[in-house]
Amino acid sequence: MNSSNTNNGQSNNGKSSRLDGINRDLGLYFLELARLRSSAAPTEMEEDEEEAPKELNTINSSGGFLVVAPDKLSVKYTTVNLHGHDVGVVQANKPAPVKCLLYYFEIYVKDAGAKGQIAIGFTNEGFKMRRQPGWEVNSCGYHGDDGLLYRGQGKGDAFGPTYTTGDTVGGGINYASQEFFFTKNGVLVGTVCKEKEMKGRLFPTIAVHSQNEEYAYLLVHVNFGQKKFAFDLKATQERLKRQMTIEKISLPPNISYGLVRSYLLHYGYEDTLSSFDLASKSTIPPVYIAQENGFDEQDIGYALNQRKILRQLIRNGEIDAAISKLRDWYPQIVQ
Repeated sequence: MNSSNTNNGQSNNGKSSRLDGINRDLGLYFLELARLRSSAAPTEMEEDEEEAPKELNTINSSGGFLVVAPDKLSVKYTTVNLHGHDVGVVQANKPAPVKCLLYYFEIYVKDAGAKGQIAIGFTNEGFKMRRQPGWEVNSCGYHGDDGLLYRGQGKGDAFGPTYTTGDTVGGGINYASQEFFFTKNGVLVGTVCKEKEMKGRLFPTIAVHSQNEEYAYLLVHVNFGQKKFAFDLKATQERLKRQMTIEKISLPPNISYGLVRSYLLHYGYEDTLSSFDLASKSTIPPVYIAQENGFDEQDIGYALNQRKILRQLIRNGEIDAAISKLRDWYPQIVQ
């Protein structure tokens, strides 16, 4: 009896130990799985945040005033614009990515409608979808009917030409300089500083406010390439990279002084050089190019004075006197 109970107890204890081991293993497994998922989550979120726009957002739009085509790349104004707030506005399905030098998109105006009230720009997530981009804070828009640029201040600023049927217009963000830029038919129209007060991620946005307005909305980003841009974005990016590389190069403050002084020395502008040296003494440490090349400053002064005399003789038509001076001063030149 006791032996049986002992055996049963040992058997139960063995089962319990095995179960505890299994439970511990399962617990460790699920704990490790949870850790892996939690560590992977931020990466996935970051990837989602940086995904570039691919199409129009059919959910977040002023739906009663426009129709988005099934391809989600075209939109048409569908009502009569009786009021200023009867605007058809639609954003892209994603905000403009920020981990890049430039972001850019274009629209093609197939039909500008009766009034040509078209706008392209950027708005944040909370933007009122019955207002033109640029009419409200946290937005910027280039308008086709008047060529004005609006930046949330209630009035537009003179910016560029108007645009209408058949035009391709683009809008972009230069993150290096913190500027918006707009193009028309592949040519840069202009740039404008991005307001520091603008809050939130910015969505590419278009607005239509005239009957028969129809767009082919081209979300053509370098990462997707649905169609080729009218604007040469690649060349702009390369130029910006070179500019940033150049700006990182540290130059001594007197380098420009040395270049100008070398030029004046080379062409013998003695009076200008003297004035230049005098004006620069109080601001820039002098760098005497002549001395660096192995010449004495006094010798350079004599040479400048002699060249000045030669110029005056030639200008006065005294050629024989000039040749005589050349023989005296520079016999190696006149053989």
